[in-house]
Amino acid sequence: MNRKDLIDALATKTESTKTDAERNIAALIEIISDTLAQGGNLSLVGFGTFEVRERAARTGRNPKTGAELKIAASKTPAFKPGATLKTAVNGTQK
Repeated sequence: MNRKDLIDALATKTESTKTDAERNIAALIEIISDTLAQGGNLSLVGFGTFEVRERAARTGRNPKTGAELKIAASKTPAFKPGATLKTAVNGTQK
């Protein structure tokens, strides 16, 4: 499913217009992005948690030349699925 498919599905599910669905999805993505950019977490009970994880600096290798290079420390967005989502994906019941 891509963004257009998601917009269509949301519009159908909520009986709203595609314009409203697109606006709602854009707003949700913006809220999640802004929260993570500020270093916060966003938790949706049963669905999962969006969080920022720290990656330590490390030494890597250029695959073409084999030369060592330093990779700087960074932050990366991550998603940790909740129990309800895991159950729905696996088709099992608790």
